[in-house]
Amino acid sequence: MRTHRFLLAAFALLAGRLIAADQPNIVMIVSDDHHWADYSFMGSKVVQTPNLDRLAAQSLTFARGYVPGSLCCPSLASMITGQYPHQHKVTSNDPPLPKGVPAAKFQQSREFKDGREVMNRHMEAAPALPRLLGQKGYLSFQTGKWWQGHYSRGGFTHGMTKGARHGDEGLDIGRKTMQPIYDFIAEARKEKKPFFVWYAPMMPHSPHTPPPQFLDKYKDKTPSLPVAKYWAMVEWFDETCGQLLDHLDRQGLAENTIVVYVADNGWITDPESGRYAPRSKQTQYDGGLRTPIMVRWPTTVKPEMAPQLASSIDIAPTLLTAAGIKVPASLTGINLLDAGARRSRNAVYGECFTHNAVDLNRPGSSLRWRWMIEGDWKLIVPAKQNEPDAVVELYNVTADPNEQKNLAAAEKSRVAELSKKLDAWWDGR
Repeated sequence: MRTHRFLLAAFALLAGRLIAADQPNIVMIVSDDHHWADYSFMGSKVVQTPNLDRLAAQSLTFARGYVPGSLCCPSLASMITGQYPHQHKVTSNDPPLPKGVPAAKFQQSREFKDGREVMNRHMEAAPALPRLLGQKGYLSFQTGKWWQGHYSRGGFTHGMTKGARHGDEGLDIGRKTMQPIYDFIAEARKEKKPFFVWYAPMMPHSPHTPPPQFLDKYKDKTPSLPVAKYWAMVEWFDETCGQLLDHLDRQGLAENTIVVYVADNGWITDPESGRYAPRSKQTQYDGGLRTPIMVRWPTTVKPEMAPQLASSIDIAPTLLTAAGIKVPASLTGINLLDAGARRSRNAVYGECFTHNAVDLNRPGSSLRWRWMIEGDWKLIVPAKQNEPDAVVELYNVTADPNEQKNLAAAEKSRVAELSKKLDAWWDGR
């Protein structure tokens, strides 16, 4: 009898190991304030990104990827929930700013703290990826940027951020160390659990403080020191990505680990101030919205440069499907690994909101622009309550990738057609 019980226990343990081995591990790499063209594989003749180039060559890569909005906090919330900001209600970086109060002072106030708590509760109410993966036994680790309070409020089992704006201790990742990720992976392997890693360092995000070996490479390539610093930050970030990918290789984990890459929003450096320039972060233009999206899964996904449009809201349904988890009905993105779904898609949509929310519980109150892309054409429609002087814009983003020529007046019928589709997508909440 004792031998029988031992054999049963051993069989159960072996079965558990086999189940865990069949479940793919997941590593999500999220760049921060990174222009879509500032990669070698995306055509840059200056910025060097050898590790991300290698990842792109090994991945199903979407050069025409987008995030719904060009602001850090709501963009990250959309990645991890698979929902648009008007669905999960985290539309802005911060709560409503009282009139006449400086932002820095407001961030130290009780009112600010209470507002962030409302935003954190919105995240808890959404179908967050780590929480859903946990139902299948995944351990999950948060590092880097995380706005929604303690890491556990997003469903992570492990993490670095305790609750401060941006990410407090989590912001050490990449800039100071990669060791916490390696330690977490070792713990997950010891427990024989599949794992999910959220690697979202504050890179190349300001402060642009690259090590000298990177900055020295770019100083003679531009008369602007701020631009050189940003380019150097991109390559420093690339190096950390290489360290993470190399660790997966050394641990024998690369074959059964899905690696997803995306940037939270774009960035163009003002050559004088070093801050973001017009038509980048916080705007309705591709300089703030476009990003390459990559999915690497060596055992399953054939590397390809996909011509179709992709959105960061596709990431959650893609990963949930790969993990064998039913995708909640509120997630309207596609499974990027489904070739038929990719071919059937003809448009992506998005929405940009105010930096500080107007009303934390009414997404529509903070809306600045809605936008959509169908084929070569991008329509931008302003929200008059927050952009009273703005006009409707229409661009052929294939012929005019920097969106310099507004064709709305010359293409009125196309504007009307696309506007109907945009209205049907967004219900004005």
